[in-house]
Amino acid sequence: MSENVTEVAEPTVAQLENEGDVAADYLEELLDIADIDGDLNLDVRQGRAYVSVEAEGDGLSLLSAPDTVQALQELTRLAVQNKTGSFSRLILDIGGSRDTRRRQLETLVDAAARKLDEGSSQASLPAMSSYERKLIHDIAADRGLVSESYGEGVDRHTVLRRR
Repeated sequence: MSENVTEVAEPTVAQLENEGDVAADYLEELLDIADIDGDLNLDVRQGRAYVSVEAEGDGLSLLSAPDTVQALQELTRLAVQNKTGSFSRLILDIGGSRDTRRRQLETLVDAAARKLDEGSSQASLPAMSSYERKLIHDIAADRGLVSESYGEGVDRHTVLRRR
């Protein structure tokens, strides 16, 4: 009995650059509609297109909240998919929101590590996006912790343990 397995090829750098260009066009239109000034920067890292929006002052403060960035990222991914016909895993950063969120997640992992030091056998973190869980796994590994994800969909969360 044979299984039907479809392999998905990793996108090429040229395809990822095209995703970034399509995303930038979409985001420029959104920023124009909202009358927000911002500079867009495109990059390709770790097999993903990264699009960052930067601005002087606090012009992006309303857009840089984590939930807003996540929603805009999903809308941008859909716009890219609609234009290219391919699923997009692009990452959107608005006003340094990704660095801010990473620092918040580092604090969360450090608090969990303290619980483990105080005798807990494991520490469960709140549910979060796949990108945030990946960051948690990376941070945990850097701190010598074991991390595993559990649950389905919006309830998927990470549990940390000592090695």
